[in-house]
Amino acid sequence: QVQLVESGGGLVQAGGSLRLSCAASGRTFRNNAMGWFRQAPGKEREFVAAISWVGRSTYADSVKGRFAISRDNAKNTVYLQMNTLKPEDTAVYYCAARGRTLLGSRPSEFDYWGQGTQVTVSS
Repeated sequence: QVQLVESGGGLVQAGGSLRLSCAASGRTFRNNAMGWFRQAPGKEREFVAAISWVGRSTYADSVKGRFAISRDNAKNTVYLQMNTLKPEDTAVYYCAARGRTLLGSRPSEFDYWGQGTQVTVSS
């Protein structure tokens, strides 16, 4: 059974940093694109960042320059380093995996999802 488990969320003041982790089990994702999405209350799930199997990354404009996605294939884990956090970054953050090697940015392009981790940024 494939599982993606996020960790590292929490409460942080504006300007602070958090690092999210997503540990995959049940199969290896070393050849698959991985991504992070987020969903704030009353809003649709939105793309944050994605990383291809060879480490190429892409970001939403709203987080470019502040967030960094990375992966450790030996640990079957993907990370999201979030710096200079803003109150508008507050959301539940979800890890996702594609069944393909290519990058994606739409929720429909991802096949596996974690349960999410809450990130709250206070002003």
